[in-house]
Amino acid sequence: QVQLVESGGGLVQPGGSLRLSCATSGFSFNLYTMRWYRQTPGTERDLVAGITGITEVTSYADSVKGRFTISRDNAKKTVYLHMNSLKPEDTAVYYCHAYLSNYTNYWGQGTQVTVSS
Repeated sequence: QVQLVESGGGLVQPGGSLRLSCATSGFSFNLYTMRWYRQTPGTERDLVAGITGITEVTSYADSVKGRFTISRDNAKKTVYLHMNSLKPEDTAVYYCHAYLSNYTNYWGQGTQVTVSS
């Protein structure tokens, strides 16, 4: 059974930091590109960051470059999103996504991140 379980969300002040985790099971984690998306009410889910499986090449949305870092631990089958210098506009539900192909991909249930003073 495939599982992706996000954790680490919460309320943080502007300028603060959070680390999101996505613990996975049920698929060959090291072969999958892992991505973080985020979504606010009434909008589409936007890609925030991605990291490939074997080579661990990373990519980021322009809005988070220099502030967010994606990483993965293939032994623990977990992907992380380190978020620094958080802004109110980073407020969203953050989703973990595992991608092998358009026909083989999985989503987590999401974790809420709220940036507010």
